[in-house]
Amino acid sequence: MKHRIGRVEGEILRELTKILQKNIRDPRLRDLTITAVECTNDLSYATIYYSLLTEDPAKEKEVAQGLEKANGMMRHLLGQVLTVYKVPELIFKRDNSVKYGSKIDRLIAELKKQEQERNN
Repeated sequence: MKHRIGRVEGEILRELTKILQKNIRDPRLRDLTITAVECTNDLSYATIYYSLLTEDPAKEKEVAQGLEKANGMMRHLLGQVLTVYKVPELIFKRDNSVKYGSKIDRLIAELKKQEQERNN
């Protein structure tokens, strides 16, 4: 069963990425990248994690509104290509791992800079 869920998650990730590129014309969703999909055991819900290249709260809100508006269309289009009996409800969540990773990179660069200044 776990293997099947993993396969469906991968399928949803691939297809949603295609749908966002080809079918959804909302400019608010242009800078969005889907990073992961997690389905419940019964495949009734799929949590879609996405990342943005911006830290602007207003932009984040716009993207959330765009996703809410496009949710039905994305689910409909997914239903046409997925190999499941019932298309899961889509729940969108911001993936903060990219933001966290860039913060870590910044801190490491800062430490290296301080170390170089001490050694000079």
